[in-house]
This record gives sequence, C-alpha cells and structure tokens, in this order.
Amino acid sequence: MHAFLKFTQRHPWFTNVTIYGSLFGSADIVQQKLSKGPNGQLDWKQTAKVGIVGFCFHANFNFFWLRFIERTFPGSAPKNVIRKVACDQLMAAPITISAFFTGLSLLEGDEDIFKNLKEKFWPTYKTGILCWSVFQTINFSIIPPVIRTAYIGVCAFLWTTFLCYIRNRDIDQVTARFLQAIPIIGNKMINEKTKDKDRKEK
Repeated sequence: MHAFLKFTQRHPWFTNVTIYGSLFGSADIVQQKLSKGPNGQLDWKQTAKVGIVGFCFHANFNFFWLRFIERTFPGSAPKNVIRKVACDQLMAAPITISAFFTGLSLLEGDEDIFKNLKEKFWPTYKTGILCWSVFQTINFSIIPPVIRTAYIGVCAFLWTTFLCYIRNRDIDQVTARFLQAIPIIGNKMINEKTKDKDRKEK
C-alpha cells in the first residue's frame, strides 16, 4: 500500500485515470454477465465503447474536478464536506450523467444522441443523489486527496454497472425496484413518482 501511494504521488494523473477508466469498462462486463448469465456471450464492442467514455471523459473530468473542489473547500471539516458534496451533486453529477448517455449514443451512431438522456436523466439523477451523497461524504471526509479519483473509480464501478443496466431498459421499472430497497427515502420518492404519473394521465 505504501508503494502504491508513493507511486500515485509521483504520477497522480496516470494512476488515477488508469484505475478509473479500467473500472468503468469492467462495470459493463459485470452488467452483461448479470443480465445474460455466466454462459452468455459478451458484447466486447459495447464494453470498448463504455471504456472509451470512461477513459476519455469521466476519468479526466473527475481527476481535475476533485482537485478543483478540494482547493475551493479545503480540508475535511464538516462544513466544507457538506459544501463539496452539495457542489458535486449540483454541478458535476448532471455533467457526468449527460456525458455517459450522449457519449455512448454518439459512439453507437444513434440518430438522436439525446434520446436516452431525455428519457432517463431525471430518474437517474435522483437515484444518483442517494448513492453519491454517501460515496462523496466518505470521499471528502477520510480518503486522501491523492487517491480520490481512484476511490471514485471504485464507486463509479458500481454506479456504471447500474447505468449500463438501465440504458437499454425501462428506467421507471428499474429505479422503482432500486428505490424499494431503500427504506423511507425510497418509498417517498416512489410515491411522488406515482402521483406525478397520475396527474399526467388526468
């Protein structure tokens, strides 16, 4: 661990971006295995596209974003942790979600590269707030700044598995199942979605 930290301090961009991008692509492999079963044939072209989006945008964006936000609100004092988490969810989250959906649609040559984004942004964003608020609170409280992009890569591995899963599925059904696993907050959000749907039908 000491050797890893020493190498990361010498080569922070290379280490963090490599780990993040690799985990990003690996998330698609896990998602395909879960969806198709252990004997299902993997779509390596899809995995490559997810990896490209992860390496080219998400890894670099998070590396420089985390450095910027740490310099803006330095330290792990509760007040600054709250500020960093709030800024991350209000500013970075919409950018990264948008880049994921539009980036993959662009690589796949979809006629309307914003179709998936328009249909799935808000449910994805609201679900992400629940996950990333916890991930980032831990990140800004106890994770050393030099390895924060790598830590976020591990969190993004779980999140990207979810994103890859919902990309070709009905977003409302998937998020409803996900939120059912979260007591109180999840049930409240499901009830709000049901009310909104009823109003639209009327």
